[in-house]
Amino acid sequence: MNSVFTAEKDIQGMREAGRLASEVLDHVAPHVKVGVSTAELDQICHTYMRDVQNTIPAPLNYQPPGYPPFPASICTSVNDVICHGIPGEKILKSGDVVNLDITVITPGGYYGDTSRMFMVGEASVLAKRLTQITFECMWLGIAQVKPGASLGDIGHVIQTHAENAGYSVVREYCGHGIGQVFHQDPQILHYGKPGTGEKLEMGMTFTIEPMINAGRREIRTMPDQWTVKTKDRSLSAQWEHTLLVTANGVEVLTWSDGSNPPPDCVKNLAFRPSLISA
Repeated sequence: MNSVFTAEKDIQGMREAGRLASEVLDHVAPHVKVGVSTAELDQICHTYMRDVQNTIPAPLNYQPPGYPPFPASICTSVNDVICHGIPGEKILKSGDVVNLDITVITPGGYYGDTSRMFMVGEASVLAKRLTQITFECMWLGIAQVKPGASLGDIGHVIQTHAENAGYSVVREYCGHGIGQVFHQDPQILHYGKPGTGEKLEMGMTFTIEPMINAGRREIRTMPDQWTVKTKDRSLSAQWEHTLLVTANGVEVLTWSDGSNPPPDCVKNLAFRPSLISA
Protein backbone atom coordinates (compact mmCIF):
# COMPACT_ATOMS: atom_id res chain seq x y z
CA MET A 1 0.00 0.00 0.00
CA ASN A 2 1.33 3.42 -0.97
CA SER A 3 1.04 6.62 1.05
CA VAL A 4 -1.12 8.94 -1.05
CA PHE A 5 -2.56 11.87 0.87
CA THR A 6 -5.32 14.09 -0.50
CA ALA A 7 -6.71 15.64 2.70
CA GLU A 8 -5.09 18.91 3.78
CA LYS A 9 -4.96 17.73 7.41
CA ASP A 10 -2.80 14.78 6.39
CA ILE A 11 -0.47 16.92 4.31
CA GLN A 12 -0.10 19.36 7.19
CA GLY A 13 0.53 16.41 9.50
CA MET A 14 3.34 15.20 7.25
CA ARG A 15 4.80 18.72 7.03
CA GLU A 16 4.88 18.89 10.81
CA ALA A 17 6.51 15.46 11.10
CA GLY A 18 9.13 16.35 8.51
CA ARG A 19 10.00 19.67 10.12
CA LEU A 20 10.29 18.12 13.57
CA ALA A 21 12.59 15.36 12.32
CA SER A 22 14.84 17.95 10.70
CA GLU A 23 14.85 20.07 13.84
CA VAL A 24 16.26 17.13 15.81
CA LEU A 25 19.27 17.25 13.47
CA ASP A 26 19.50 21.02 13.95
CA HIS A 27 19.55 20.47 17.71
CA VAL A 28 22.19 17.73 17.77
CA ALA A 29 24.48 19.28 15.13
CA PRO A 30 26.60 21.39 17.56
CA HIS A 31 27.30 18.25 19.63
CA VAL A 32 28.78 16.25 16.73
CA LYS A 33 32.45 16.87 17.50
CA VAL A 34 35.68 15.21 18.56
CA GLY A 35 35.36 13.30 21.84
CA VAL A 36 31.61 12.70 21.89
CA SER A 37 30.28 9.15 21.90
CA THR A 38 27.54 7.99 19.58
CA ALA A 39 25.55 6.98 22.69
CA GLU A 40 25.70 10.59 23.89
CA LEU A 41 24.36 11.79 20.54
CA ASP A 42 21.54 9.27 20.83
CA GLN A 43 20.66 10.50 24.32
CA ILE A 44 20.69 14.14 23.23
CA CYS A 45 18.27 13.37 20.42
CA HIS A 46 16.07 11.12 22.55
CA THR A 47 15.69 13.76 25.27
CA TYR A 48 14.91 16.49 22.75
CA MET A 49 12.28 14.38 21.00
CA ARG A 50 10.63 13.27 24.23
CA ASP A 51 10.82 16.40 26.37
CA VAL A 52 10.80 19.29 23.88
CA GLN A 53 8.95 18.03 20.81
CA ASN A 54 6.61 15.50 22.42
CA THR A 55 7.47 13.11 19.58
CA ILE A 56 8.38 9.41 19.69
CA PRO A 57 11.67 8.13 18.23
CA ALA A 58 10.46 5.61 15.66
CA PRO A 59 13.64 3.44 15.63
CA LEU A 60 13.52 2.66 19.37
CA ASN A 61 12.43 -0.99 19.74
CA TYR A 62 11.49 -1.11 16.05
CA GLN A 63 11.42 -4.79 15.09
CA PRO A 64 10.76 -5.91 11.52
CA PRO A 65 10.24 -9.67 11.08
CA GLY A 66 13.47 -11.57 11.58
CA TYR A 67 15.27 -8.74 13.38
CA PRO A 68 15.91 -8.08 17.06
CA PRO A 69 14.42 -4.83 18.42
CA PHE A 70 16.55 -1.81 17.47
CA PRO A 71 17.99 -0.65 20.82
CA ALA A 72 18.34 3.10 20.26
CA SER A 73 16.45 6.23 19.22
CA ILE A 74 18.62 7.17 16.23
CA CYS A 75 21.04 5.49 13.82
CA THR A 76 24.69 6.58 13.95
CA SER A 77 26.65 5.27 10.94
CA VAL A 78 30.36 6.12 11.11
CA ASN A 79 32.92 5.84 8.27
CA ASP A 80 32.46 2.42 6.63
CA VAL A 81 29.03 1.86 8.20
CA ILE A 82 26.47 2.20 5.42
CA CYS A 83 23.34 2.34 7.57
CA HIS A 84 21.63 1.29 10.81
CA GLY A 85 24.66 1.89 13.03
CA ILE A 86 23.74 1.34 16.67
CA PRO A 87 24.83 4.13 19.05
CA GLY A 88 27.24 2.97 21.73
CA GLU A 89 30.64 3.58 23.28
CA LYS A 90 32.37 4.63 20.04
CA ILE A 91 34.09 8.00 20.50
CA LEU A 92 34.20 10.26 17.45
CA LYS A 93 37.68 11.39 16.41
CA SER A 94 38.97 13.96 13.96
CA GLY A 95 38.57 12.74 10.40
CA ASP A 96 35.47 10.64 11.07
CA VAL A 97 32.34 11.09 8.99
CA VAL A 98 29.01 10.12 10.52
CA ASN A 99 25.45 9.87 9.26
CA LEU A 100 22.73 10.61 11.80
CA ASP A 101 19.37 9.16 10.78
CA ILE A 102 16.30 10.51 12.56
CA THR A 103 12.68 9.38 12.39
CA VAL A 104 10.01 10.91 14.63
CA ILE A 105 6.38 10.01 15.18
CA THR A 106 4.18 12.99 15.97
CA PRO A 107 1.29 12.90 18.47
CA GLY A 108 -0.98 12.77 15.41
CA GLY A 109 0.69 9.58 14.20
CA TYR A 110 2.69 10.93 11.24
CA TYR A 111 6.27 9.88 10.50
CA GLY A 112 9.10 12.17 9.40
CA ASP A 113 12.39 10.58 8.29
CA THR A 114 15.66 12.35 7.42
CA SER A 115 19.42 12.02 7.71
CA ARG A 116 22.49 14.19 7.30
CA MET A 117 26.21 13.64 7.05
CA PHE A 118 28.54 15.30 9.55
CA MET A 119 32.32 15.69 9.35
CA VAL A 120 34.20 15.50 12.63
CA GLY A 121 37.24 17.72 12.96
CA GLU A 122 39.32 17.78 9.77
CA ALA A 123 37.89 15.37 7.21
CA SER A 124 39.90 13.98 4.31
CA VAL A 125 39.53 15.17 0.73
CA LEU A 126 38.05 11.74 -0.10
CA ALA A 127 35.45 12.01 2.66
CA LYS A 128 34.48 15.53 1.63
CA ARG A 129 34.09 14.56 -2.03
CA LEU A 130 32.08 11.40 -1.27
CA THR A 131 29.80 13.36 1.05
CA GLN A 132 29.23 16.08 -1.54
CA ILE A 133 28.60 13.69 -4.44
CA THR A 134 26.11 11.74 -2.30
CA PHE A 135 24.36 15.00 -1.36
CA GLU A 136 24.13 15.87 -5.05
CA CYS A 137 22.80 12.38 -5.81
CA MET A 138 19.94 12.87 -3.36
CA TRP A 139 19.03 16.28 -4.75
CA LEU A 140 19.26 15.17 -8.37
CA GLY A 141 16.83 12.40 -7.43
CA ILE A 142 14.53 14.90 -5.73
CA ALA A 143 14.56 17.04 -8.88
CA GLN A 144 12.97 14.18 -10.84
CA VAL A 145 9.92 14.05 -8.60
CA LYS A 146 6.66 15.21 -10.19
CA PRO A 147 3.35 13.64 -11.21
CA GLY A 148 3.83 11.22 -14.10
CA ALA A 149 7.56 10.68 -13.53
CA SER A 150 8.69 7.12 -12.94
CA LEU A 151 10.65 5.61 -10.09
CA GLY A 152 13.27 4.59 -12.63
CA ASP A 153 13.90 8.26 -13.42
CA ILE A 154 14.96 8.81 -9.80
CA GLY A 155 17.18 5.76 -9.63
CA HIS A 156 18.83 6.43 -12.98
CA VAL A 157 19.97 9.97 -12.23
CA ILE A 158 21.36 8.91 -8.83
CA GLN A 159 23.21 5.91 -10.24
CA THR A 160 24.62 7.90 -13.16
CA HIS A 161 25.95 10.73 -10.98
CA ALA A 162 27.52 8.36 -8.44
CA GLU A 163 29.14 6.07 -10.98
CA ASN A 164 30.43 8.98 -13.08
CA ALA A 165 32.27 10.09 -9.95
CA GLY A 166 33.82 6.64 -9.56
CA TYR A 167 31.57 5.51 -6.72
CA SER A 168 29.07 2.67 -6.30
CA VAL A 169 25.41 2.55 -5.24
CA VAL A 170 24.25 0.20 -2.48
CA ARG A 171 21.48 -2.02 -3.89
CA GLU A 172 20.19 -3.82 -0.79
CA TYR A 173 18.68 -0.74 0.89
CA CYS A 174 16.47 1.94 -0.62
CA GLY A 175 14.04 4.75 0.01
CA HIS A 176 10.45 3.95 0.93
CA GLY A 177 6.92 5.16 1.21
CA ILE A 178 6.14 6.77 4.54
CA GLY A 179 3.10 8.38 6.13
CA GLN A 180 1.26 6.95 9.11
CA VAL A 181 3.42 3.84 8.69
CA PHE A 182 7.23 3.85 8.98
CA HIS A 183 8.03 1.75 5.89
CA GLN A 184 5.64 0.95 3.04
CA ASP A 185 5.47 0.93 -0.75
CA PRO A 186 6.81 2.15 -3.03
CA GLN A 187 10.43 1.12 -2.77
CA ILE A 188 12.62 3.94 -4.08
CA LEU A 189 15.64 2.26 -5.66
CA HIS A 190 18.72 4.41 -6.12
CA TYR A 191 19.59 2.80 -9.44
CA GLY A 192 17.52 2.01 -12.52
CA LYS A 193 16.46 2.94 -16.02
CA PRO A 194 14.50 6.04 -17.06
CA GLY A 195 10.82 5.52 -17.74
CA THR A 196 10.59 2.24 -15.82
CA GLY A 197 8.76 1.39 -12.63
CA GLU A 198 5.75 2.89 -10.92
CA LYS A 199 4.51 6.32 -11.94
CA LEU A 200 4.36 9.05 -9.32
CA GLU A 201 1.09 10.74 -8.46
CA MET A 202 0.16 13.85 -6.52
CA GLY A 203 -0.07 13.25 -2.78
CA MET A 204 2.51 10.45 -2.57
CA THR A 205 4.98 10.72 0.31
CA PHE A 206 8.27 8.82 0.34
CA THR A 207 11.96 9.12 1.09
CA ILE A 208 14.99 9.38 -1.17
CA GLU A 209 18.09 8.28 0.73
CA PRO A 210 20.99 7.14 -1.48
CA MET A 211 23.79 5.15 0.14
CA ILE A 212 26.97 5.67 -1.89
CA ASN A 213 30.25 3.82 -1.32
CA ALA A 214 33.72 5.10 -2.16
CA GLY A 215 34.68 1.55 -3.14
CA ARG A 216 32.62 -1.44 -4.21
CA ARG A 217 28.89 -1.72 -3.55
CA GLU A 218 28.95 -5.06 -1.67
CA ILE A 219 27.85 -5.05 1.97
CA ARG A 220 28.40 -7.08 5.12
CA THR A 221 26.00 -7.24 8.06
CA MET A 222 27.40 -7.34 11.59
CA PRO A 223 26.42 -9.94 14.22
CA ASP A 224 24.03 -7.45 15.86
CA GLN A 225 21.89 -8.01 12.71
CA TRP A 226 21.46 -4.26 12.23
CA THR A 227 24.79 -2.60 11.47
CA VAL A 228 25.61 -2.74 7.75
CA LYS A 229 29.17 -2.02 6.56
CA THR A 230 30.96 -1.87 3.24
CA LYS A 231 32.50 -5.25 2.48
CA ASP A 232 35.77 -3.67 1.33
CA ARG A 233 35.84 -1.31 4.34
CA SER A 234 35.63 1.76 2.11
CA LEU A 235 33.85 4.91 3.26
CA SER A 236 30.11 5.23 2.75
CA ALA A 237 27.82 8.26 2.81
CA GLN A 238 24.07 8.85 2.91
CA TRP A 239 21.63 11.76 2.90
CA GLU A 240 17.85 11.52 3.23
CA HIS A 241 14.76 13.68 2.83
CA THR A 242 11.05 12.87 3.06
CA LEU A 243 9.15 14.23 0.04
CA LEU A 244 5.63 15.06 -1.12
CA VAL A 245 4.62 14.85 -4.77
CA THR A 246 2.76 18.10 -5.50
CA ALA A 247 0.60 19.13 -8.44
CA ASN A 248 3.60 20.69 -10.19
CA GLY A 249 6.61 18.89 -8.73
CA VAL A 250 8.00 18.18 -5.29
CA GLU A 251 8.00 19.52 -1.75
CA VAL A 252 10.79 18.63 0.67
CA LEU A 253 8.97 17.93 3.92
CA THR A 254 12.03 17.38 6.12
CA TRP A 255 13.10 21.00 5.97
CA SER A 256 14.06 23.32 8.83
CA ASP A 257 16.16 26.41 9.47
CA GLY A 258 19.31 24.32 9.80
CA SER A 259 18.86 22.23 6.65
CA ASN A 260 21.77 22.13 4.22
CA PRO A 261 20.90 24.29 1.19
CA PRO A 262 20.55 22.45 -2.12
CA PRO A 263 23.68 22.12 -4.30
CA ASP A 264 24.26 24.16 -7.45
CA CYS A 265 23.23 21.25 -9.67
CA VAL A 266 19.57 21.86 -8.68
CA LYS A 267 19.77 25.58 -7.92
CA ASN A 268 16.60 26.36 -9.90
CA LEU A 269 14.47 23.65 -8.27
CA ALA A 270 11.30 24.91 -6.54
CA PHE A 271 11.10 22.49 -3.63
CA ARG A 272 9.13 24.59 -1.14
CA PRO A 273 5.88 25.25 -3.03
CA SER A 274 3.94 25.88 0.18
CA LEU A 275 6.16 28.87 0.90
CA ILE A 276 6.37 30.11 -2.67
CA SER A 277 2.59 30.22 -3.01
CA ALA A 278 2.04 31.81 0.39
